[in-house]
Order: sequence, then C-alpha cells, then structure tokens
Amino acid sequence: MPADTPTILATSGGIGPGRRTRLTFTALTDFAVELSGVNGRAPRICLLATAMGDDKAVLHHLTEAAQSRGFIPSHVALFPMPTVADITAHLLEHDVVWVFGGSVAGLLAMWRLHGLDAALRTAWQAGVVLTGVSAGSICWHAGGTTDSFGPQLRPVTDGLGFVPYANGVHYDSEDQRRPLLHELVGGGVLPAAYATDDGAGLLYRGTEFVEAVAEKGGAGAYFVDARDGAAVETALDVRRL
Repeated sequence: MPADTPTILATSGGIGPGRRTRLTFTALTDFAVELSGVNGRAPRICLLATAMGDDKAVLHHLTEAAQSRGFIPSHVALFPMPTVADITAHLLEHDVVWVFGGSVAGLLAMWRLHGLDAALRTAWQAGVVLTGVSAGSICWHAGGTTDSFGPQLRPVTDGLGFVPYANGVHYDSEDQRRPLLHELVGGGVLPAAYATDDGAGLLYRGTEFVEAVAEKGGAGAYFVDARDGAAVETALDVRRL
C-alpha cells in the first residue's frame, strides 16, 4: 500500500560502505521503506543514479545493496535512452524511489528533458515515498548548494520544488556548505532552508516539515531563515532511529 500522504525523506545518509557488498543501505533508507507502509511482501524500490550519469557500475552496486537488504530493485536510466517506455507507470509500481548523489544540476536537466520531473510528482502524489542522499535530497527542494559546477560550491535555484524550502546537505563534513547556505538565504537568493549533517534526514508530509531523524549519533539538522537581511540558524530536535 502507498503512504497515506505524499512523503519525502531527504537525507545526507541512507547508504554506506558494505561488508560483503560494495555498498549497503542503512537505517534512513529502512525508515523510508517503513514510511511506504509496505507489509507482507518484499519492498519494491526504484533506483535513480542520473546524478552519476547512470554509471553502470554504480547501478550494479546499488542493485546489489538493495537485493542484500531484501528489497526488489529496479532502475530507470536515461543514457543513452530511457530504459522504460512509460516512466510514470514504472514508478507507480514501486513503494520507494531512491535517488543517488552526484550532479544535482545534471540530474535536474536530464529529468526535465525526459519528463521524469512530472513522473516523480505523480508518484509522490500517489504515495510513493521519495528519498535519496545529497543530490537526491536537494532535488526535492527549491534549491541548495552544489558542487555540480566544480570544487567551489555554487547555488542551484531550480530544484523541483515539491517542498518550498532550500536544502543544505553534508552540513558538518564539507566546510563550504554552512557559510554559503547562510549567505544565500540571508541574501534572498534561496528561501528558508532545512539542512542535515551526514547521517541525518528530513521528513516531509505533503509540503510540510514533520521531523528530523538520524541514523548516526550526534548528526544534527537545522532550520535557516532570513531576518533583517541576515541568516539565523536554529538547531532542530532530532529523533534517533
């Protein structure tokens, strides 16, 4: 059964190095599956690695990780052409769509070119849980900070906007992330933002933020808004999974 309301879990986690496989899905991804309400059968998860150029090795390792977790995986690749004829119908057959990190700018361009943006909105509204890490977190928001263009972070302001906030990822592990998000929100380039340390996630029901969760001890989450032309950051309560 699908989630009872449109649901997004936007994270800086959910995946890590595996012991018997190259990658393994972790507690944040398990929580996304739980949110889907699936019961009595293996969860169906659609993997999107557009932000990595649909790299076949990446897709192999993600598929292997999903299988080892007991999920039934599929993927949609867009290079050199879409691998399914009806992307919307394919997504609607799944409980969760999981999006890998990489170039969020490239991801957004390719999704729009092939109509995956509209397909994802339809799936989200139908109760398919949307989740992912890094670029797979920023994409659901109005924008955020990205290294899509090079090592010096820049803003991305054309996210899908399923939720009306900006997003900061890897907040505790990449030095440029926090100050740039503050600058962009304070200057009005981005709207108010939610941000996550590595290992934390943000749960949205519909367009509203519900709670911050974490799979890693000490991982924090934050709300950043503009007051009198300056950014103000507030630490959020975080529920440990």
